[in-house]
Amino acid sequence: MKLYHSSNVSVLQPDIIHSRDYLDFGKGFYLTSIHEQAVRYAQRFIRRQREAWLNAYEFEFNASEWKILEFDSYDKDWLNFVADCRAGKDVSDFDLVIGGIANDKVIQTLDRYFEGELSENETLGLLKYERPNIQYCIRSQKMLDNCLKHIESRQL
Repeated sequence: MKLYHSSNVSVLQPDIIHSRDYLDFGKGFYLTSIHEQAVRYAQRFIRRQREAWLNAYEFEFNASEWKILEFDSYDKDWLNFVADCRAGKDVSDFDLVIGGIANDKVIQTLDRYFEGELSENETLGLLKYERPNIQYCIRSQKMLDNCLKHIESRQL
């Protein structure tokens, strides 16, 4: 499958080392299968007067060879996993996590939950109407090296 990664640089050889901590699915290399989503995300670099690059990859893997966690919706399991990752409390060893991205509206709801303004049930009630924009987080360098092949990098 074809996946995209937005950045302020061309990323020919992705690695885990340059990932930030405390992201939705933990430290990893984040991609999306939705071209428009990747382009929209790249616009944030342009707004900051930086270069914006859309990097494309081919991602092929045998699911039985890797430890994978997949979320189909913004549910309690997704919420708890994101909360743990953002708090630096995730100790899982998944190679790949697939699920909804925390877009602007979702982030606002999550922030209210993390600040104690919303209960878990209230948060899930607000999120249940949101259609997830899927993100892929490759969390092991071994999976990056074996399964993700660079296709092209295009400056926007």
